[in-house]
Amino acid sequence: MREAAWPLIRADLDLSYAQVGVLLGAPRVVSGLIEPLLGILGDTRRRRALILGGGITFALSLAVTGLGRTYGALLFSFILFHPASGAFVSLSQASLMDSAPEDRERNMARWTFAGSLGVVAGPIALGLATAVSLGWRSLYLVAASLAVLLVVAARASDSLRGPSGEGQNGAPTAYSGLAGAVRVLKRGEVLRWLALLQFSDLMLDVLLGFLALYLVDVGHVSSAQAAVAVAAWSGAGLVGDYLIIHLLRIVDSLTYLRISAAAELVLFAGFLLVPSFVLRGVVLALLGLMNAGWYSILKARLYGAMPGQSGTAMAVSNLAGLVGAAVTLGLGWVAQRAGLGATMWVLTAGPLALLVGLPAGERRGAQPTP
Repeated sequence: MREAAWPLIRADLDLSYAQVGVLLGAPRVVSGLIEPLLGILGDTRRRRALILGGGITFALSLAVTGLGRTYGALLFSFILFHPASGAFVSLSQASLMDSAPEDRERNMARWTFAGSLGVVAGPIALGLATAVSLGWRSLYLVAASLAVLLVVAARASDSLRGPSGEGQNGAPTAYSGLAGAVRVLKRGEVLRWLALLQFSDLMLDVLLGFLALYLVDVGHVSSAQAAVAVAAWSGAGLVGDYLIIHLLRIVDSLTYLRISAAAELVLFAGFLLVPSFVLRGVVLALLGLMNAGWYSILKARLYGAMPGQSGTAMAVSNLAGLVGAAVTLGLGWVAQRAGLGATMWVLTAGPLALLVGLPAGERRGAQPTP
């Protein structure tokens, strides 16, 4: 919802590209400092309390975004949102990975598909709200109300526990978890998946963050047309996220990543070069379809390289996310000076990194050896 609303948010608060870059990057920097600790604590008996507390803060941050009227209030709410999402959402993901270690890739694909439903619903909701003159702020207040309902549902669940079980003697401590995180950061296998996750994000969340602004400022389309294009990208991604659940039954995941990365590289160049809005929309939909499975496969491989340390996997992911946040801040700075059109070419580093950095193919279904 936020990504599709960027042109409206920018106009409402009169934001510059540099300020948008700060709004996108600064919360990730702060989150990268806080969430590693949350992940390490998530491997202890405190996981359930962290998830519920994160959910309450999650709802609060959405409400502040909807009610805030200044750039400072928006920055505060975004900074609050990211670690809250880490506690509420990411630790729930860790619990899912612990529930069936032998089926991590397909469970991550299911998780991503569920998230894609929200990605598609956001621009649609924004379009409907705009059509009836409700505005983007009202949607944030609705989302805050829905988040409260999710916290109530999470409180009723008995599955949101650390890998050693709440209250058991011998459950990992924060100190042992920190020591374990330091050890895993010395392993090449873990570093590979962390790096590839960050590079792949250039064609996922980073692209989504700049997409509507690019279409309005460089493609010279209206905010409504940009919202439609974002919806097309998201809708195609939703289809791809559904198909990848079944595709992973029969196709080696690493082979799929290589083929899709090559296709994404060609398609993205075409998206930047074609002048027609209609053609760009078609190519954009294909882009959304072909990057399906990137996050789910790479994240599942990271969890597979760290068995029994799902919370720590979240922690090291967020440490690596500091690099991604710095890149996002840098992209906002570059766009302010060199133009957004030229800056978008930097995102091709995402598929290029996958083509270069993926390991040799494995037997289908094999899990990385820790």
